[in-house]
Amino acid sequence: MQKLKFSFDHSKSEGLKILCLGAHCDDIEIGCGGTILKLIQQYDIEEIHWVVFCSNTTRKKEAEESASQFLEGVKSKVIVHNFKDGYTPAQWSEIKDEFETLKKIISPDVIFTHTRDDRHQDHRTIHNFTWNTFRNHMILEYEIPKYDGDLGRPNLFVPLDEKITNRKIEITKSSFKSQAEKQWFDDELFKGLMRIRGMESVSEFGLAEAFLVRKIILN
Repeated sequence: MQKLKFSFDHSKSEGLKILCLGAHCDDIEIGCGGTILKLIQQYDIEEIHWVVFCSNTTRKKEAEESASQFLEGVKSKVIVHNFKDGYTPAQWSEIKDEFETLKKIISPDVIFTHTRDDRHQDHRTIHNFTWNTFRNHMILEYEIPKYDGDLGRPNLFVPLDEKITNRKIEITKSSFKSQAEKQWFDDELFKGLMRIRGMESVSEFGLAEAFLVRKIILN
């Protein structure tokens, strides 16, 4: 397997600006938490905006606790909205306003968001607004394993070592205690998907997170 390697420009005079978008309170962690930890480890970070759209009182506290651990030591802004879970298509105009606000306060080097073919209506709503709002940015679409069986064919892989993988799972599980009884919320599922993506990308660690990239411009 021939690998084409990609990295961010080390010659930049300032650090990376990153925008993480999630429909629900654990989406960012599950979809790209390991990659965020790796970027923080390998690059100078100017700022990370971490934005969650659907929550309630309990879930908001969990999301803020999780984000504080993932973003420890990094300049960041964590925003957890209280849109109703499952109803984002009916809250279109309000969510559109939030994206318009985001566009004014950050111009990120890379954006993490849901993938277009995700069958959850909230995930698709956030995806659509991401592409509608940020048209000149690098967008990495992450995957969420779930009942719908809608995992796709990613084309960008981020190898993760055991330490980062375990840290991702540890923070996610310890933060989101309200999800502990759900049959999918366990180490085996989280690590299993990363193991599959690690195999596909011939990761030296055997583990990876994977993303779909629809457009890349080479200068």
